[in-house]
Amino acid sequence: MVLEGNHEIEEQAENQTFAAYRSRFAFPSKESGSSSQLYYSFNAGGIHFIMLGGYVAYNKSDDQYKWLEKDLANVDRTVTPWLVATWHPPWYSTYTAHYREAECMKVAMEELLYEYGVDLVFNGHVHAYERSNRVYNYTLDPCGLVHITVGDGGNREKMAIEHADEPGKCPEPSSTPDKFMGGFCAYNFTSGPAAGNFCWDQQPEYSAYRESSFGHGILEVKNETHALWTWHRNQDMYNKAGDIIYVVRQPEKCPIKPKKQMMGDKAKRD
Repeated sequence: MVLEGNHEIEEQAENQTFAAYRSRFAFPSKESGSSSQLYYSFNAGGIHFIMLGGYVAYNKSDDQYKWLEKDLANVDRTVTPWLVATWHPPWYSTYTAHYREAECMKVAMEELLYEYGVDLVFNGHVHAYERSNRVYNYTLDPCGLVHITVGDGGNREKMAIEHADEPGKCPEPSSTPDKFMGGFCAYNFTSGPAAGNFCWDQQPEYSAYRESSFGHGILEVKNETHALWTWHRNQDMYNKAGDIIYVVRQPEKCPIKPKKQMMGDKAKRD
């Protein structure tokens, strides 16, 4: 399965976008109840994969958000206990490149993914590797999502090597809305160790491991509660892991909000 990124936008005459992407690949959009090829879902083994579009409207009043809410509500965790989401631009990346670029999407969707107990998120866009601890709204949370940026498969644009928390490396907040990413919602933090600042002054506690190396990763689901994630540097022998961790689900400690309550909340919002 594939997912669009910024290089697939390819804006053409009459504001047409993603034309080549839509034409070259097949997507289970209809099968997953989606009206768009830019976001869809599917099952593989014990995992329900959710493929989201970072460059298509995602606010609560938009089709993608409504589809996501319905898709999450229909997941049977006894059949697919693992929920894995992916989209191109990361929400949690400490690299200067693309720093907090997808904040608007995070503001719109993070709560929904958290309430339905999504376990893992995979992103690209930043040409480096980084894995987070379980996090929600920039705060360590035992029921939060593990975010993995693995945009280090190789490219001609070089590796991202600078971090926003290093002296002199914090970028200026953007003042120009991005028409494909829905504006810019990143402002100075209002709480926590970075309160009053746009960047942290040290590696954030939610950032568990980061490294500027080309590589690739493998996710092995062992059972309904344990999955092994291994990241390999391209230059290393295969039996040497650059980063390895068991991701452990704790459904007894992190109950998912009851479906009836979720639908009741939606009715109140409407």
